[in-house]
Amino acid sequence: MGNLTATRPPQPWTAPTASDPVAATLRLPGSKSMTARALVLSALAAGPSTLAGPLRARDTELMASGLRAMGAHVSISDDERWLVRPHPLAGPAHVDVGLAGTVMRFVPPVAGLADGQVTFDGDPHARTRPLGPLVGALRSLGVRIDVTGAGSLPLTVFGTGRVTGGEVVIDASASSQLVSGLLLAAPRFDRGVVVRHVGPPVPSAPHLRMTVQMLRAAGAAVDDTTPDVWTVEPGPLTGRGWDIEPDLSGAVPFFAAALVTGGEVTLQGWPHSSAQPVEQLRSLLQRMGGEVTLSTSGLTVRGTGVVHGLTADLSDVSELTPALTALAMLADSPSVFTGIGHIRGHETDRLTALAHEFTALGADVTEAPDGLEIRPRPLRGGVFRTYQDHRMAHSAAVAGLAVPGIEVDDVGCTSKTMPEFPALWSAMVTGKS
Repeated sequence: MGNLTATRPPQPWTAPTASDPVAATLRLPGSKSMTARALVLSALAAGPSTLAGPLRARDTELMASGLRAMGAHVSISDDERWLVRPHPLAGPAHVDVGLAGTVMRFVPPVAGLADGQVTFDGDPHARTRPLGPLVGALRSLGVRIDVTGAGSLPLTVFGTGRVTGGEVVIDASASSQLVSGLLLAAPRFDRGVVVRHVGPPVPSAPHLRMTVQMLRAAGAAVDDTTPDVWTVEPGPLTGRGWDIEPDLSGAVPFFAAALVTGGEVTLQGWPHSSAQPVEQLRSLLQRMGGEVTLSTSGLTVRGTGVVHGLTADLSDVSELTPALTALAMLADSPSVFTGIGHIRGHETDRLTALAHEFTALGADVTEAPDGLEIRPRPLRGGVFRTYQDHRMAHSAAVAGLAVPGIEVDDVGCTSKTMPEFPALWSAMVTGKS
């Protein structure tokens, strides 16, 4: 099992089993990805910004704390509206990244712009997450970084208040966040940045498109017309109001519930023009037997109670893998998911974890270097370990809709991106709020 570690709290959470089709209208927390990017851009802007409908969860609170430690004024006392006032960034400061890829990859470039020393560390598994390419890129752009651990964390950035910038080559095949981290801070670099990716394809391309869209919305000049090359010109960023969309990745387990139970789930507050990969999700859910519609009421998914297997490259939407894997376990035909080898470097090795935990429940699943092959068969109840990974808990909850007795060892790990998940999920399945 490699670096997978697990502890079992005294009280596992029994995933509720659905006795009827679910029928729910939900308003979910804001997008983690948008909240993180808006916080960074706001801290680097020339004037104040507000975030409407942000995600309050461990990852985003760590991001706010990290920026605040370097001097930015970040007020998150109002759940619905956060305020960011930029201030000259300075050390000494310490940034706790937790297990948040966004914090460990977005904040070090910002720390290069601080005047003083900024240290970074996080949860034990954070030290195994891919960060080396970003460290190398920042060094080539003129940032002094000391790496003291066996991996890339812990590390120390010795900021001088400015970053020279320029052209850099990076292998970002492990995570699109390695590119996004450089781009978000680049307008404040003396020469901006030209990032050239060399290597296997960059995963999660929609997240890179989100980064570019939000940079432009803040006034940055960005050229992404050449494949695998991103150019950001130096210049001021504008403080502004950010309207944070509901989190699509967090919504997927709830949409999956509609397919499993033959029910209907509507996510309120969904914009007609989204920075998130709605069309990819729509296609995947339709191929698995769902009907997806967008109206003034929100984004609605309907199921028939029959789930179909599918063969799909999930490289652009790898965050959906755990929930889709649970759906595939309950399908009427086999599934093959590819293009997701990079999620071995997420909160845990998700491919090994999913294969191991579902096999323990009786599944027939084969782990491949870059994906999973799933042949549906009856599952049984049992303890499902999360390895402190929120998406693993989501996967167990989806399977539990049809399989009685699945006990999640640590549902509290969902606080990483959605502290309300256990309560929202139980209310949806039981029909009681």
